[in-house]
Parts: sequence; structure tokens; C-alpha cells
Amino acid sequence: MRKLLLLTPLLLAGCVDDSATYYIEGNTHALTVRAVQEQFWKKEVTLDLIAARMPDCQRRFALGKMPVSDVELELFGSGDNVYTIRSGDTAWRFETGGCSQMEEPEQVTGQPLGLFHFDDNNNLVFEEAEAPKE
Repeated sequence: MRKLLLLTPLLLAGCVDDSATYYIEGNTHALTVRAVQEQFWKKEVTLDLIAARMPDCQRRFALGKMPVSDVELELFGSGDNVYTIRSGDTAWRFETGGCSQMEEPEQVTGQPLGLFHFDDNNNLVFEEAEAPKE
């Protein structure tokens, strides 16, 4: 039994439970993507978006499951507290004013804000988009 307890951390070491945040207005208005890998042998993570605009909004939205190697979520801002996340052909639109998920957009519009992805150390990060050149 004691040997099993000593091996438990090794079994959990390969699991992912990480998040990355895009701060809109300080830490009171932000979008956070959370990735959780339930078992280390699975090659996919469960993704959630946590939208926060305190004190009026804090809500979690399920984005589904995705292979770890495919996690590249583009973030777009469309004004009026409306944000779109796109992964491949799938897109989700959220509104932080009323803390709600909107209908899936037919096409993604808005200003590119950045990308949620795993870095070389397998940490979930948010990489801001380059500012548009004027």
C-alpha cells in the first residue's frame, strides 16, 4: 500500500490542469481558458472559458474536448464586450456585458487579440496579437 502512495504523484505528473488569461480591464474584466486532462494517458483536454466582468459577471462556458496538440484558440474582439474564440472551423461568441454565450457566428469578425495555446513547456499561455501597423 505504501508503494502505491509513493507512485501516485508520478501518475498525476503527466496530467494537465492549467489556465491562461486575457485581461481586458485589469483583473476585474478578463477571459480565461482552462484546460484539464483527466487521465495522463489521454491525449485530449477538456476546455472551458471563464468570462469575468466583476461584480456583474463570472460564468464558465464549456468549449468541449480537444487533442492537446490541437489547442490553438484564436481570440477576437468585436466591441461592446463581445468576444469570439475560434479553433479551426469551430467558433464561439461570448458577451461579457450580460455574461452570456451568443449564437455561433457564421463568420469570425473583429480585431485579433491573441492566441491561447500550449508552449514548449506544455503550459497553457495567452500570446497577444501584434498591434496593427498604421
